[in-house]
This record gives sequence, structure tokens and C-alpha cells, in this order.
Amino acid sequence: MELRQLRYFLALAHHLHFARAAESLHITQPSLSQQIRALEEQLGVTLFERSRRHVALTADGEALLPYARQMVALADDALAEFAERGGLRRGRIRLGTTPTLGGHLLPGVINDFFGAYPGLELIITEDGSDRLARGLQEGRLDLALLVEDPGFHGLVFEPLVKERIVAALPENHPLTGRAALPLRELRGEGFIVCREGYHLRSLTLNACQAAGFAPRVAVSGTDVDTALRFVQSGLGVALVPEIAVRRTTGIAAVPLSDPPLERTIGIAYNPGRYLSRAAAALREFLRTALRGESGR
Repeated sequence: MELRQLRYFLALAHHLHFARAAESLHITQPSLSQQIRALEEQLGVTLFERSRRHVALTADGEALLPYARQMVALADDALAEFAERGGLRRGRIRLGTTPTLGGHLLPGVINDFFGAYPGLELIITEDGSDRLARGLQEGRLDLALLVEDPGFHGLVFEPLVKERIVAALPENHPLTGRAALPLRELRGEGFIVCREGYHLRSLTLNACQAAGFAPRVAVSGTDVDTALRFVQSGLGVALVPEIAVRRTTGIAAVPLSDPPLERTIGIAYNPGRYLSRAAAALREFLRTALRGESGR
């Protein structure tokens, strides 16, 4: 049973006249008659009573009518849906992001994106870079803003932003006010470190090891915002992206030296999975917007 045949059936059921139905469909009357006969043969029933002056639906034709209407309507809805998606007036994007970008940088950028594409829906997942990468690999995410890592296999990573890592100290800490701080001078401090799966956790532990000491962990298992609250309370220090402390009170952010620390944030996607036009549009938008942020 072809969709075209159902459209022809509905036109003839409406006009009950072969010539007028054919004219409304912009086809010839013999073509209409041929397709109606083919439909009847396929179904094994007679759909119309025919005479020189009269066309009427049979009982079987009446029975087919609601199904034909529903099937044609669903097909039209599907065509309209994908026309909307093709024009980016409708669509859904699943975006993963690190909490730092999700909470401090992304809102303003996404607001501009929705100004250009107000009909799209964005579903955001905030997590550590390791879990975001798995989400891409398993097809649960379309795009992700995460930290560059050579261990991410099967993904395309496009670097966008260099994030400077600073030492977050309580504002009354004796080391505040320095232009730069060698990490080894924090040897005696308690460290607040993020949970497993967060790049900041491994960055902190590896940087301290490179500076010649194993950090004394005061609190473990937090996210960045919670870590900063512990720093505010005077419980310890934390290594965090500079952007995370720009609008945070009660904390002093001191750049690190010997060596300075930074990490690369970029947009990642799985080239082996389908990327919708809406997701591709967001990818292009983020490329431009976040590269503009990198110099700020």
C-alpha cells in the first residue's frame, strides 16, 4: 500500500467524481483509475461503487477512510517536522559540559545561540571530562565541552579555549597578594580536590607530584563550586580554573609559576555517529563564541 495511493483514495472519497479528483491531484483520470484499482487489488476489496453518473464509497471504502486519513496525516506531520528541522526551527541537542564552563561561561553564549535559533531545545549534562567522553562514545551526547586528553579514543577534539589554572586561597591567607606562586610553596596546605572523573583532580595530583610533594588532601569528592566553598571557609586550598573565581567573594586567586598551569578546553564529538543539523549549528556557534572568549 503506497502513500500516493492513499492520497488518491482520499481525493476520490472527497470529490466522489473521477474527473474532479484527478484535477485536484494534477494527474490524468486514467492514472487515478489505475491507482485506485491497484489499491483495491492489493486490499482484495472494492472501495468504490462506480457508474456513469455515480461514484460512492462501499462499506469497505468507509472502513478504510479513517486509516487513510491517519496515515496521510502522520506522513504530512513527518514531512513538516523534518522541514522544520532542516530550517533549524525545531530540534533537540544533547550537550555535555564541564561544570566550570556550564556554570560560568556557557549561559551567556547559549543565550545568544537561542536568539538566533529560538525553536531549538538544549539538554545539558554537567560532568567530568572522562564521563562526558564516554557519553559521546556511547551516543548519549551529541557534543561536549571538555578538557583535552590524549586518552579519548574515537572522538574528534577541537581546541577552543586555554584556561589558566590558579591557586584558590582564603582571602586572609598569608600567600595572597603574590603576582605568582610556585606550587611547592603550598606543600603544607590541605588541598580540596574534585571527585574521580574530573580532570582537575588528576591535574592537581600530577602537578603536586611534579613539584616534589604529595598533597595532603583535606576534602575529596567535590565539584569546583563546592571546592570553592570549602576554600572560603578556610578549610584548605584548591587548584581551579581562573574563570571559576572571577565572581567569587572571600577567595584570592593567585596564578601559579614554575611552571604555570593551564588546560585546553574544546568541543568534542563522535565522528562515527550522526550529527543533526541543529547540533552542527551549535558546534559552529561554539567554535566562534568560545574562541572569542579565549583572549579575555
